Amino acid sequence: MKKNNIMHITFDMRIGGTEMVIKNIIDGSDTNLFSMTVLCIESPLGPFAEDLKKNNIRFFESNRQPGFDINLIKKIRGIVKKNNIDIIHCHQYTPWVYGVIAAAFTKTRVIFTEHGRFYPDSSSWKRKLVNPILNLFTDQVTAISKATQQALVKCESINETSIDVVYNGITPLTVVQSDVDKLRIELSIAESHNILGTIARFDPIKNHIMMLKAFAFVLEQQPNTTLIIVGDGEERENIEACIKQLNLAQNVILTGYQTKPHNYLALMDIYLLSSFSEGTSMTLLEAMSLGKPCVVTDAGGNPEIVVNGGNGFVTPNDNAQKFAQGITNILESTVNKNQFGQASKSRFDSHFSEMNMNKQYHYLYNQVLSG
Repeated sequence: MKKNNIMHITFDMRIGGTEMVIKNIIDGSDTNLFSMTVLCIESPLGPFAEDLKKNNIRFFESNRQPGFDINLIKKIRGIVKKNNIDIIHCHQYTPWVYGVIAAAFTKTRVIFTEHGRFYPDSSSWKRKLVNPILNLFTDQVTAISKATQQALVKCESINETSIDVVYNGITPLTVVQSDVDKLRIELSIAESHNILGTIARFDPIKNHIMMLKAFAFVLEQQPNTTLIIVGDGEERENIEACIKQLNLAQNVILTGYQTKPHNYLALMDIYLLSSFSEGTSMTLLEAMSLGKPCVVTDAGGNPEIVVNGGNGFVTPNDNAQKFAQGITNILESTVNKNQFGQASKSRFDSHFSEMNMNKQYHYLYNQVLSG
């Protein structure tokens, strides 16, 4: 049986949600049916590339020049022809532009996956003019959430009927409970304390400031509560200043960046996501795979992942009081916390596993090839 050659085109394979999806697609692919390679239009390649190389996944590396890089199109086209690529799977907008132009008037099929949008979103007359033309040369467009799908329709002038929604999927996390217990001792968190937490880069879009304001409200009703914030970044000074201003230093732990934060996630009783904008948060899925209740803002794909009142609460964007109310609603009842946690695990298993995602992409690859 002939293997179909699929080449993923992306910016790079550093640590991130898009990169994790690509890695999961490749790791979960049927090697009897598909041979997968990756082309990164920017360098360095990143840690996920090194992991995949150990499994003999081939990489092509480029160094995209500022402006519109015509030579990059030529390079992609040459790789496509030389390696008999059957499908180019482009991840994010810029790789799609280069990939679809490079594959134009060849037999190579093109899939474009949009992994998320920035906040606030915007459009331009250039994209409104160019994107419908690019879409004519694209065999399938996918989005990681319905919210992302609607952003493509509104801001990229792509017809809704041509966009399928394929939710991100991950391998469920596993942890060693004794390691989690040891971490609690290392962090000096009392057994009587409930633990809230989040894992996110310190970026304004993640809105840690609102989370801290909400936490101040929570402490008024639930003083035996600790907030763990895993991550680092440009907002660190503002976050530290906010902690000081709200007198939260005794109850907030900033861990800094952690290469393997899974034990921190397992330590949390409730997972929090306060972002202004999200596609499909991978850490949110990881939290659900561990059976954690979640409180999130109604940004992007969050309401499609968390069922309000089911496995957590979805609150209005940038509303500290409502966010705090969602947290206290869970903390006030052990029964609620357990039920929400069980619902999170069940919802993850049925909707957001790596197996489910790969099944959909494999079906899509076969559909595009037979079209």
